Amino acid sequence: MPDCPADCPDGLAFTARREQRLLLCRCGRSSRLPWCDGSHSPPTPTLGLRWRRFWKGE
Repeated sequence: MPDCPADCPDGLAFTARREQRLLLCRCGRSSRLPWCDGSHSPPTPTLGLRWRRFWKGE
C-alpha cells in the first residue's frame, strides 16, 4: 500500500460501514497487510501495553 496521490492505481480505497478505528501498516512488516499487527515494535507482555506504546509513541 504505497503513499500516492488520490488517482494512483496502486492506492487502497476503503469505505467504512460504521465509525471505527483502523490501524494501517506503514512499515511493511505486518503479516496482515494492509492492517498493522504491531510487528514494527518489540514484543510486549500484554495488549494494553502495546496500545499504550502505540498511542503515546513510546
